[in-house]
Amino acid sequence: MFSPSPHRRDCIAKQQERQRHLDALPVTYTESCTGEDNKVLDLSLTELVQRHEAGSLSTSAILQAYGKKVVSAQKATNCLAGVMLREALSSKPPVSSVDSDQHEHRRLLSGVPVSIKDCIDIEGYDTTVGYSCRVNKPATSSAAIVRLLRDAGALMHVKTTTPPGLVAIETSSDLFGRTSNPYNSRFVSGASTGGGGALLASRGSVIEIGTDMGGSIRMPAHFCGVYAMRSSVGRFPSLGTLPPMPGLDFVATTCSPMARRLDDLEEFWKRVMEMRPWDYDHTCVPIPWRPVNLEGKKLRWGIVWEDGIIPPSPACRRALEWASDALTKQGHEVVDFTPPPIADGLSVGLQLCFSDAGAGVFAPLRKDEKLDPVLTGVRSLLRMPLFIKQCLAVWTRGLTGDEVWASMLEKFHTKTSEEERALVIAREEYRARWHEAWEAEGLDFVLLVPHPLPAIPTGTAEKVTLISCGYMMIFTILDYVAGVLPVSFVDKESDSLPKDFMKSEEYKQMGGIGKGAYSVYDAEAMHGLPVGVQVVGRRFEEERILQAMKVVEDALKECGRKFTPREF
Repeated sequence: MFSPSPHRRDCIAKQQERQRHLDALPVTYTESCTGEDNKVLDLSLTELVQRHEAGSLSTSAILQAYGKKVVSAQKATNCLAGVMLREALSSKPPVSSVDSDQHEHRRLLSGVPVSIKDCIDIEGYDTTVGYSCRVNKPATSSAAIVRLLRDAGALMHVKTTTPPGLVAIETSSDLFGRTSNPYNSRFVSGASTGGGGALLASRGSVIEIGTDMGGSIRMPAHFCGVYAMRSSVGRFPSLGTLPPMPGLDFVATTCSPMARRLDDLEEFWKRVMEMRPWDYDHTCVPIPWRPVNLEGKKLRWGIVWEDGIIPPSPACRRALEWASDALTKQGHEVVDFTPPPIADGLSVGLQLCFSDAGAGVFAPLRKDEKLDPVLTGVRSLLRMPLFIKQCLAVWTRGLTGDEVWASMLEKFHTKTSEEERALVIAREEYRARWHEAWEAEGLDFVLLVPHPLPAIPTGTAEKVTLISCGYMMIFTILDYVAGVLPVSFVDKESDSLPKDFMKSEEYKQMGGIGKGAYSVYDAEAMHGLPVGVQVVGRRFEEERILQAMKVVEDALKECGRKFTPREF
């Protein structure tokens, strides 16, 4: 008799567990939202807290409205890793987990549904990180952000899907299957917080707590039409969060939130800071919330039009042009900004990430467990003998002139401790160059695309490659604050490539990485997918970035280009 492998057995068991929890929900959760449900879903975070604390809106009414959207989102996108709705419904008011005379325990997030990425520990629940080997190994304690949220009265109702090891462009795993884009199921929802992006776009949560190293909250925000902000290391509680590469401090992963609305994202940030996160997480810097008002101020914005590797596709460039034009019309100073080469910083960052040959990502995989095609390619490259890669680099330079790819071939190998330290020095030198360039231009903020493409078709990540994330990952390497907001939708008429584009000089001058990414761009097939822009500030400028995002959104609104998400 055939016996499934431990990997397949655990995948089946986990999916059955998820389905049992869904089936155990009240039958009303499978019904369409009523008028009363929609009124609850339309409440802002502030209104939700006020009404829940006042007793005019019950926990059951909140969870019924959001639970219906959760069930619907799961059917449409397969975005859930765990279902905790019944536990949230029966939960009692929390007893503060913080023992501090200075901590004033208040229910600042009372009644707010918050989804949690499945790399963040919740006591009593698995933290799978997309690996089957982590099934049936519940966390023995909760992450700092989870304890803070419980003390604040939030309703943590679901966990969202991740790819194995979190390093990917597409959220897909043997454990949970593929998570699709809520706007079009033939496209991806984004990187390792793609499940959260899909859930937020489907209105199944108010806030998603995710993580970001190479853009794992910013990419799903861009692909799914929601809001996100990557914080600087130490500003948001991250203790108890599993990073993609444990022990990697050289290019640190941050725990950060996403939201359906910009006002909710800002209000959530403010309330988390008022909960004194440094009392929960010793790695947090004790910086309280610092109100910022940019209204009426004329700001200087630097636009980075290209990263020098993959030019933004027409749809993404149009979103950036719209934002630039809108800011100019509002009287802001908008200038072209040429920073130190992004390829230089990206090369240093990727070498540091995989200096151990990817052991942190690959070791937990079982022998019959599928890996994202992007990481399969990375693993093959890392395992290739260095002399062969050096020969390929010479051939690449001579035949195609693709310096970026040739350089990757030469440098992408296991590092000695001395080589690692040299790379850290190179990273610090690169950070200094950015600082000098920023100061020389006198910039307030930088504006650029989050990714050169809209959401890509499923199964095409290998062509797009991790290098496409350079627009986002560079700010992880710099530890700058970076937010993403939706701007528009792909339009099949205005965003199509010229018919003879593949014969154009622009295309011929692209390296192999750029050509591979452009091979999946199809404005007609992508019609209706969201596209956004990325607003960047320097370290610990979270409050300023949230306000800067508001400046961009208000400017677009004044131009009649307000983003309106689709109702699902």
